[in-house]
Amino acid sequence: MLKIYNTLTRSKEIFTPRVAGKVGMYVCGMTVYDYCHIGHARVMVVFDIAARYLRYSGYDLTYVRNITDIDDKIIKRAQENNEQIVDLTERFIDAMHDDERALAVLPPDIEPRATKSMDDIILMITGLFEKGLAYTGTNGDVFYAVDKFPGYGALSGKKLDELQAGERVEVDQAKKNPFDFVLWKKAKVDEPYWNSPWGRGRPGWHIECSAMATRCLGNHFDIHGGGMDLQFPHHENEIAQSEGATGGKFVNVWMHNGFVRINEEKMSKSLGNFFTVREVLKQYRPEVIRFFVLSSHYRSPLNYSDEQLDDAGMALTRLYTALRGVAIITGLSTRYSERFKQAMDDDFNTPVAVAVLFDMARELNKEKNNNSELASQLAGELKELSSVLGILQDDPESFLQAGDTVQEGGLAEQEIELFIEQRIQAKQNKDWALADKIRDDLKQQGIVLEDVATGTSWRRE
Repeated sequence: MLKIYNTLTRSKEIFTPRVAGKVGMYVCGMTVYDYCHIGHARVMVVFDIAARYLRYSGYDLTYVRNITDIDDKIIKRAQENNEQIVDLTERFIDAMHDDERALAVLPPDIEPRATKSMDDIILMITGLFEKGLAYTGTNGDVFYAVDKFPGYGALSGKKLDELQAGERVEVDQAKKNPFDFVLWKKAKVDEPYWNSPWGRGRPGWHIECSAMATRCLGNHFDIHGGGMDLQFPHHENEIAQSEGATGGKFVNVWMHNGFVRINEEKMSKSLGNFFTVREVLKQYRPEVIRFFVLSSHYRSPLNYSDEQLDDAGMALTRLYTALRGVAIITGLSTRYSERFKQAMDDDFNTPVAVAVLFDMARELNKEKNNNSELASQLAGELKELSSVLGILQDDPESFLQAGDTVQEGGLAEQEIELFIEQRIQAKQNKDWALADKIRDDLKQQGIVLEDVATGTSWRRE
């Protein structure tokens, strides 16, 4: 049985969907004013794997991941660029989709945008006014009254009276309470706006997700996910808005992935250790990045470093080497499939699932040497289980000959094949010194030769 760690209850729980066989999952997506960074990549991959495994387990999943295409950062960036907001957001939405495809992240079933959800946002805010949970501040903005919602703080474990006593907050004279948050912002000069019962303006960030999630999945659904940094205040505010408006439970299970750290420090632009997906893809192949992400449990911190990515590349090379030269027989399962499921059923424990794949690869290598039919069966099972993690779907020969890092310069494939032919000729002439020199010269250029029964194969280091 699948168990998921629920941030709301701070415990692993047996997952029981609201409707048998069906799952609704909403994940907070990107605010599209810049290129996706490694932290975004982790969110993409983590919840892509969760979606893949839910479907592999037989659930009919509806996966929703939103796009925030209007907020303060977007407006500021468009002004800095002297660019229309829609041009800015479309450009970065396209870039985000490019990064997803590179990382083998399957598209969500529904990808709502904030700017196309205004009717739902306005309707929810209207409902909050009717429940006495919203008010208009002295500056014309609409605020949520957090002290009117008794359950505020349940997700993060923060209590309102403790927050008020123990934390310094920016004083906003327009609010009744310093922890009240904006539902609707009154339009400023030269800012985009939409008409509403409270005048021209635009939504606050938190209400966008509440409106999009409930419109796509209903007032009550199974799983809500996102980065750990969204737990408070964003997801806390989502609960207050959604449950305040509907009067019922919003989400059953809250999933949060851990932070990305760069060389053991939290990733931050101010520290200068901030990497976009595109920058990393210039150095490492996409599958290496994906493998690096899933090699740590999704709730643990993920330490980004060249060494970690190099290790991920070598690990993938070992797995692809096991698959190399083996005919695939699919549709069979062994004890490995059961062990893999046990790992994934334990809160999507991908590091343990990957360890199962390596055990399979070791047995596969032994069976390859015996030329047994079991090798083909194991190879098929290894490919099938790996597809749940979104890895090992490339042709082994292509992956190994391309290498696990992005090659700049270096020998072309035709040149390598020519050297191999020269080495074969040298061995036929019993010129072992020349054969060894060709092998060593290629090794120095990152090309590893492997002599097997069928001839000589090669791969890049």
